[in-house]
Amino acid sequence: MAKSKMKAPPNAVERNLALTGQVTQYLLERPHVLDSLPEDFVLVVLPEDDPEISWYNIELLKIFGKEGKPIVFARLKSSRMPFFEKDPPSLYIPLAA
Repeated sequence: MAKSKMKAPPNAVERNLALTGQVTQYLLERPHVLDSLPEDFVLVVLPEDDPEISWYNIELLKIFGKEGKPIVFARLKSSRMPFFEKDPPSLYIPLAA
């Protein structure tokens, strides 16, 4: 998909900033989790309750992902949870084929 043809959902930047901030806070508060992730990775946030942003983020990965740079998917139950005490994000690192 070409950059010029991809249409961003309403408030995509604000929504992604909030989600990325939540996941970053989670990781910074749990250094053992952060230490288990590869260095210099691409974070792709996939909120289950916001399929529009999940799809958009996967499309962004297709356009801006860098070859050879590890990808970490963070799947969230809710995009509205400020903290992850009850439902932490699920972090996935896809294996190379």
